[in-house]
Formats: sequence, structure tokens, C-alpha cells
Amino acid sequence: MSILAIRRFTLATATAAALLVAAPSFAANYQQAAGSSLTFASKYEGEVFTGRFPGFVTTFSFDPAQLATAKLDVSIPLASATTANTDRDDALKGSDFFASGKFPQARYTATKFRSLGGNQYAADGALSLRGVSKPVTLTFTWTPGAQPVLNGKATVKRLDFGVGTGDWADTALIPNEVAISTKVVFAPAK
Repeated sequence: MSILAIRRFTLATATAAALLVAAPSFAANYQQAAGSSLTFASKYEGEVFTGRFPGFVTTFSFDPAQLATAKLDVSIPLASATTANTDRDDALKGSDFFASGKFPQARYTATKFRSLGGNQYAADGALSLRGVSKPVTLTFTWTPGAQPVLNGKATVKRLDFGVGTGDWADTALIPNEVAISTKVVFAPAK
């Protein structure tokens, strides 16, 4: 091999290496898989009740080493809310609470993520519910693997979104703060 050929090979190799180093790395894209849950908990006249949204859908773009490129999107069909109490479920769908006929879907989106140490993170996002959008922080643990898992918690102030109007606005009857919990099992996006 001539000196000129060696120089060309070395230059080509160095250029390829520089391009690989300079290329931005992107987060992995995930979609929600079976085994996921989105639940809420509150009280009515001091009695704790829980509910769930079985129809929610989550997409997530996440790499713990590249938090600046992370994105979370959760669609929540409000009519799917169930608490195992027919009267309460009907009331939640009605105009005093979710008004699911007028506002069929809530949505949580986040593009700002922070590391809290270890496998714990915070997603600073916005919840859009009943035509109102407010900041909500979701704290979560991330368990990587073939089917990674996000376990998260947030607190939502229902009155900020007009959930529970009229007589239901009384926080002695129903507290303003609603605890949200989620476990999302992921698979690579197709």
C-alpha cells in the first residue's frame, strides 16, 4: 500500500469517527404495552375511593443519558373512568366533573425531564383537562430492560381544572388534591 493510499485510508477513518462522535444521540421510542395502569385516589366525605382509566395510551421517548431529548405523551379518555361505583362513575362523566361529552380526552405532555438520582426522574409537563392546561410534575422510577417500566406519581388540584363544580367544589366534601399513580410497561415503538 502506498503512502498516499495509507493517508487517504487514515483520513477517511478519522472523518467517519468524527461524524459518529458529532452525530446527536436520540432517545429510544416506546409505546405502552399490556400490564399498564393509570389510577387516581381521593376521598368523599372522608371515605377513600380509587378509580382508574383503563383506556389511556402512552408514548415515550427516553434515554436516561439524554434527558434533553425525552418526550412523554399520555392520552386519557375521560369516559373510561371507573371507580367500581356506578353512581360515582356516572357523576364523574357528567358536567360537574369531567364533562366527558364536551371534553372527551385529557392529555399530559412533558418535554422537560430532570434526574433525581439513581433511577428516579421528574417530568415537568402540562395536563390539559376540561379545556384548561396547567403544569403538573410527574415523579417516576425507570426500570430498563426488554420491557422497561415507568412507575410514577403526581398530584393534581382538581379545582384548577374545574373538576367538581357547584356543591362539589367544597373541599370538606372532596379534597382539592387528587393522587395520581401510574405503572406503564413499554415495548419498543414500531
